[in-house]
Amino acid sequence: MKRYLLSMVCCLFLVAAFAQEGALTLPSVNVKTLDGKKFNTQDIENEGKPVIICFFATWCKPCMMELKNIAEVYEEWQEETGVKIYAVSIDDSRSSQKVAPLVSGQSWEYEVLLDENSDFKRAMNVGDIPHTFVLNGKKEIVYQHTSYAPGAEQEYIEKVREILSQSK
Repeated sequence: MKRYLLSMVCCLFLVAAFAQEGALTLPSVNVKTLDGKKFNTQDIENEGKPVIICFFATWCKPCMMELKNIAEVYEEWQEETGVKIYAVSIDDSRSSQKVAPLVSGQSWEYEVLLDENSDFKRAMNVGDIPHTFVLNGKKEIVYQHTSYAPGAEQEYIEKVREILSQSK
């Protein structure tokens, strides 16, 4: 019984400690841009407006469907909310060469980053892909979603709208 109570007290202490820290923010991890330049994830920015980060791989069919469907409405989303999307490829160094031609062929207007060693993926605690995060203007993670089914992208823009309505 004493162990149980001690465990409960420890759990409550940890929960309180994490609650005081506030929302989760982006870790500092070096990835690459499509042209091979180093990019630190702390530099993900949208001038105080919301950001969506989508982890994907070229071989992931649900990922491709998600990014394709978002691409169809991305311009409207930007006009309405100013949201910016970063698509982060987790393709390794052997398959990451496929990313730039794919992006070019799809005419995606996203910022695309290459996480060839999966460092950013691990830092963000991403298991399965697609895995999408919505960040507020302070770069705090306020929502995340794993997997994809057609229409799920509407959840992302609804969260962005919610963030914007709360900041007014």
